[in-house]
Amino acid sequence: MTDDDRTEYGEKNEHPHEDQQESRSAQESGPGQERGERAQPRTERAPRTLAVPDLSLVVLIRATGSGKSTFAARHFRPTEVLSSDFCRGLVSDDENDQSASGDAFDVLHFIAGKRLAAGRLTVVDATNVQPEARTQLVRLAREHDVLPVAIVLDMPEQVCAARNAARADRAGLPRRVIQRHQRELRRSLRHLEREGFRKVHVLRGPEEVAAAEVVTERRFNDLRHLTGPFDIIGDIHGCRSELETLLGRLGYSLVRDALGRPVDAAHPEGRTAVFVGDLVDRGPDSPGVLRLVMGMVGAGHALCVPGNHENKLGRYLKGRKVQHTHGLAETIEQLDKEDAAFRTEVGEFIRGLVSHYVLDGGDLVVCHAGLPEKYHGRTSGRVRSFALYGDTTGETDEFGLPVRYPWAEDYRGRAAVVYGHTPTPRANWLNNTLCLDTGCVFGGAMTALRWPERELVDVPAERVWYEPTKPLLTEAPGGADGRPLDLKDVTGRRIVETRYMGRLAVKEENAAAALEVMSRFAIDPRLLPYLPPTMAPCATSSEEGYLEHPAEAFAGYRADGVREVVCEEKHMGSRAVALVCRDETVAGERFGVPKGVSGALYTRTGRPFFDDPEATESLLRRVRDCAEEAGLWDELETDWLLLDAELMPWSLKATGLLRKQYAAVGAASGAAFPGVLGALDAAAARGVEVAPLLGRQRDRAADAAAFTEAYRRYCWRVGATAADAGAPQEPGGGAGLGELDGVRLAPFQILAVRGRSLAGLAHTEQLALLDRLIAAEGAVAARDGGTAGGATDRPGLLATTRRILVDTGDETSVAAGIAWWQELTADGGEGMVVKPVQALIRQADGRLVQPGVKCRGREYLRIIYGPEYTRPENLRRLRVRHLGHKRSLALREYALGLEALDRMADGEPLWRVHEAVFAVLALESEPVDPRL
Repeated sequence: MTDDDRTEYGEKNEHPHEDQQESRSAQESGPGQERGERAQPRTERAPRTLAVPDLSLVVLIRATGSGKSTFAARHFRPTEVLSSDFCRGLVSDDENDQSASGDAFDVLHFIAGKRLAAGRLTVVDATNVQPEARTQLVRLAREHDVLPVAIVLDMPEQVCAARNAARADRAGLPRRVIQRHQRELRRSLRHLEREGFRKVHVLRGPEEVAAAEVVTERRFNDLRHLTGPFDIIGDIHGCRSELETLLGRLGYSLVRDALGRPVDAAHPEGRTAVFVGDLVDRGPDSPGVLRLVMGMVGAGHALCVPGNHENKLGRYLKGRKVQHTHGLAETIEQLDKEDAAFRTEVGEFIRGLVSHYVLDGGDLVVCHAGLPEKYHGRTSGRVRSFALYGDTTGETDEFGLPVRYPWAEDYRGRAAVVYGHTPTPRANWLNNTLCLDTGCVFGGAMTALRWPERELVDVPAERVWYEPTKPLLTEAPGGADGRPLDLKDVTGRRIVETRYMGRLAVKEENAAAALEVMSRFAIDPRLLPYLPPTMAPCATSSEEGYLEHPAEAFAGYRADGVREVVCEEKHMGSRAVALVCRDETVAGERFGVPKGVSGALYTRTGRPFFDDPEATESLLRRVRDCAEEAGLWDELETDWLLLDAELMPWSLKATGLLRKQYAAVGAASGAAFPGVLGALDAAAARGVEVAPLLGRQRDRAADAAAFTEAYRRYCWRVGATAADAGAPQEPGGGAGLGELDGVRLAPFQILAVRGRSLAGLAHTEQLALLDRLIAAEGAVAARDGGTAGGATDRPGLLATTRRILVDTGDETSVAAGIAWWQELTADGGEGMVVKPVQALIRQADGRLVQPGVKCRGREYLRIIYGPEYTRPENLRRLRVRHLGHKRSLALREYALGLEALDRMADGEPLWRVHEAVFAVLALESEPVDPRL
């Protein structure tokens, strides 16, 4: 195979068949084994110990009467042994019915395949003397990437005949059957290795069989017993100086030889370095990198897997024909300056490298080019090929390079897969996989992952050592890897992997509805990193005259084991998310938006709050200035903030709803009831008995008036008309706000900042930070030409969220919380949200606790349930509310929102963040009572 068959940053990815791997056993050498040993198939004349890999397909080969069932029962578990006789009995009720053999072997092969797929050692107990039977088994082992192992029981003919004669069901077996089996077995012995068996054990005679002992051996890639901690280092490509710097940053102490060359590095805390391959080529000092890494591996301070560049270099050192391209020429020139002993040592080191390692109890897999879950811990040429080269789609990009198959996008495995091979601008987690090749040799950086901390450490390249064919950075929209948003990311039934609730499903019909909203109405997806979840109400109250009451909220959290909760005022507005960048430059560099845009303000369905971009920029400017005044930019070490907030008044977004639904009801009642009551009063004056009817109509008129008064509290004029005589008593506004006079923004959570999700920060700490932001507005307004906070009757833009802490286990504290809610809602206030003080709380069984429940006021609920909902007969009906679906929906959307924030904080590409954001919007299409 020439170098043109295997190139790296743009190779032809033609996978050789396992048998075409150059004299390489799939059972590769590794730590704990003899590094120089070549695990070649071999025939053993008189073994006492039979080594069997712990994941393999063991094929017993023998003539009938050889005692294979006894041998299998003595050395293997009953569940590991699949007997052809037993399978005949399953399909025909007669283990000796040879006419059922075809069906019996179909059953045997099916069960064997299932066991191998599950990673279970499997033993086939049959005669297996015919090559055709063995070929099917070798093919089955290859399909599941395990080693086929042959154990031959070569017994004398007379022994087999005597044993058959002793069995009632075999006493009449003709002698010629045994003789035929013996002939076929002996013809097969010299060909077993050629057939594909990687280990062959031959036992001759009863004595050898009786003395044999089967020992299962760990696969060389199975290092689950090593738990670290590890420092996994990405592609080096001859950049020895940067490697030394990175090791120093990680805390390793270098050991140098007499010539000052680094030959080892050890960590004082016993950490182990793990190299993902591509140590050589392109860079200035490949021999220096090899000398250091080989020294660390030899001293037990490091592990190393091979990269495709080591594979090619190894073939060159063995005298194979390869083309000196893609940096190999530089490595050869550098190695020619070393002595022959060093080159020999390099060749032996490369030959001893294992394709991948499974570490830390199976939670971590390290390889060079990535590895799907089905290949973890497997041993075959196909597995080695994927680990070295990855896979391609068969297409080429605009640079003439093959398009990599995005295996990581489909990965859903438990183990974290850490790899390199394909240079990226920065390391990003994707579905529990991480590529550490950040293009050091191309002028990027050398990156390491601290495990299990999951902390990234990198050092910049000292210079561009090798010009890449394809630029590391790209202008294409969609994220750091240049992959644009794709319709396939969101259409059809989707499964989104989350860190807090596992896999969450999105139905196809819900995705279609969300796509309609997102494509027609939503803001630029680059400015839409998060959508807030729906919120479930508290349990239905049994208090007379109430549908919701704080007592149920407190009792619910107490039952979940949450002692301390914070009750936050529920504002009279609409949910809003504000993305505030420190300036336009940050917005352009971080979020890729054009000049003139410094962030976004959008609704819980992703729509812009203001049609006029200038209004949005004015609001963002005020928040930005307040953050500067409060010192939050520096304290949080960020240049952007993502805020969860309430924007008031409600009428700002819900004008159509107010006019067509609520105002229409109020107007109709205002027109009808005066006439009705006047007529009834007149009738009563004439002596007509209408008192009961008059009383009912007066109650209805009072309910209608209360309904009108309730929704009017959530409406006031903004902009130039805010100070009109007709405006309500909550005018809003503030100095320097212009058309935003009357608008109020009440932030209650900082969701994320650069590089961090703050969703796990305690709510008390969140509100304390936001109090400082709000308090700073006075100084900002004064600087803008107004009074501190505006005129006395015109408060500023930012509104405080009032709150009270409640101990759910303290009756006095609970009573104080209830009294506070009653005070808030007595004059029509919306109510409060009750949240655990500490975020991300789980129940004893591991399930997430509701992040918050809303407890709405009695008068506010008239808007939701209608003017007469408080009548006893209506309350009885409305108390049957079926909250289970709403609560499930709230938790799922919450988990998806957290996932979006974590992905954004980890620097994952936009399509990954958008996947979770889109799923929140899709779940909003699930049918649920909209009044809840």
